[in-house]
Amino acid sequence: MKEKKIAVLGLGYVGLPLALQLSLSYNVVGYDIDNTRIKELRKGIDKTLEVSEPLLKKQQKNSLFFTTCSKDISDCNFYIATVPTPIDVRKKPDFFALKKVCETIGKLLTYGDTVIFESTVYPGATEEICGPILEKFSKNLKAGKDFFLGYSPERVNPGDKVHTIDKINKVVSGQTQKVEKDLLEIYKNLTSGEVYLAKSIKVAEASKVIENAQRDINIAFINEVAKICTKVNISSYDVLEASLTKWNFLNFEPGLVGGHCIGVDPYYLAEKAKSLNVQPEVILSGRNTNDNMVKFVGKEIIKKLPSDSSCLFLGVTFKENVPDLRNSKSLELMEYLDKQNIKITFHDPFIDQLKGFRSLKNKNLTKKKFDGIVLSVPHKKILLNFKQNFLSLLKKEGFFFDVKGKFRNNKISNYWSL
Repeated sequence: MKEKKIAVLGLGYVGLPLALQLSLSYNVVGYDIDNTRIKELRKGIDKTLEVSEPLLKKQQKNSLFFTTCSKDISDCNFYIATVPTPIDVRKKPDFFALKKVCETIGKLLTYGDTVIFESTVYPGATEEICGPILEKFSKNLKAGKDFFLGYSPERVNPGDKVHTIDKINKVVSGQTQKVEKDLLEIYKNLTSGEVYLAKSIKVAEASKVIENAQRDINIAFINEVAKICTKVNISSYDVLEASLTKWNFLNFEPGLVGGHCIGVDPYYLAEKAKSLNVQPEVILSGRNTNDNMVKFVGKEIIKKLPSDSSCLFLGVTFKENVPDLRNSKSLELMEYLDKQNIKITFHDPFIDQLKGFRSLKNKNLTKKKFDGIVLSVPHKKILLNFKQNFLSLLKKEGFFFDVKGKFRNNKISNYWSL
């Protein structure tokens, strides 16, 4: 039997941890079109902060190789695509990167190869979109006969050092029993968690997209509750704390919902629903509620700060302890306040510069006092000695906006949270 050699295409938050962990059991080639990224990885540098850099260096001496050249993955017999699947300006699925990676793989396919997709898609996309492109760019090979498709939805949670790729449960699916057997073997070597065999590729695709849609809808409900609580002048966190004393109350918190998963995936499910003449009312209502939270929080801040006020914005990335700005609602909130003539200075331990905004890292600003401070993304490095390092920069009559309620139990004057 031919030895498994795996190519992982796309080396971001999903692909790099996957490639590194698989290299402990297989020969792996990591492929990406970003030359700068490949140069960094070859030096053992991971700017996403998702993997152990010592292990990254060690495995490159053993069974892991990084490249931008597609010829370097031509002798692989398993291809795993982990490219991003964002939305476009109309909030429609954007399959550009996925289609391009299919073209790349298609040109390299040989008889018996397996192509596995981890990118989030709607049910049917792997077989209806990816399969035909692979066939078109191959040497007259047919999916399900000459080469085979598999799907295993990614479950990477950026910044999470507990639910890492070597411990999480994985869902796998394949076109044939042989493919299913291969995927079960590969992913059982990847993780100590459960590897669940889905009934079909469509089932596996649907399972992923509803995971994030469900979370999005639950957060939307709590965000709506937070709006009500704000109107009656009570803390939504106090309300939730009381409600959580009931055994079956679900624990979700209000906030800004961004990033490249929860803020994106529901639109994929909604698009598929509309193509089937099913109106995704709940899905899109939740998305609308969460998207509008930026304006809601912005208006609450403006109510308490006069025009031309100075405001220190703490945390800009899309979530805590990650350096990723993609679909950051915190950045969107900054831009909203800037348009309302609020003078913004920002600080984020992961971001040095942002076009159009001043950074607190500018030494000329370190002694400046601000009319308002917005704690939007509470990175661990920001929370460390917070009062001394940051709250001390607030003017005596200034307002502290604690979006995620981290300091709600502290006695701070002129305080606001959801």
